Amino acid sequence: MTISKTIPRRALQAVLLSLAIFIFSGASDPSTRFNEIGHQLMCICSCGQILLECNHVGCPSSDGMRNELMAAVSRGDSDSLVQQAFVQKYGPTVLAAPTTKGFDRAAWIFPFIAFAVGTVLVIFVVRAWKNRPSPVLVGGLPITNTDFDRFRRQADEETDL
Repeated sequence: MTISKTIPRRALQAVLLSLAIFIFSGASDPSTRFNEIGHQLMCICSCGQILLECNHVGCPSSDGMRNELMAAVSRGDSDSLVQQAFVQKYGPTVLAAPTTKGFDRAAWIFPFIAFAVGTVLVIFVVRAWKNRPSPVLVGGLPITNTDFDRFRRQADEETDL
């Protein structure tokens, strides 16, 4: 074989291998899918915990939700179908993370905007504090460090018991 024939052949093999890995990466065992989807859902008992991590003794919601999840995974429903079914039954608060569509997009964007605005405000405040004029006495003369030391000694003498 010549070099010119092996390069396209190897490229084709690499593409086919990559395609096969991409296609079969979703084919995992049901317990792994159960764990992945279960960690994307919240328990609705108002505990604020992930569905698979709800540790309330006698929780009225988590056992039923886990059974529904296991049944959906066993049927072979896709991840998005399972999530949609839970959202239809329990509402959008069952999702552990907001979607990236519509108004929920603001939940992803707002923290970054708030951080940026806060950083800019801190920079402006620090610059304003740094550039403010030094304090002056009533007579208009600036206070020096020796004046501060003198005032401190005078305050110590006057408050000495």
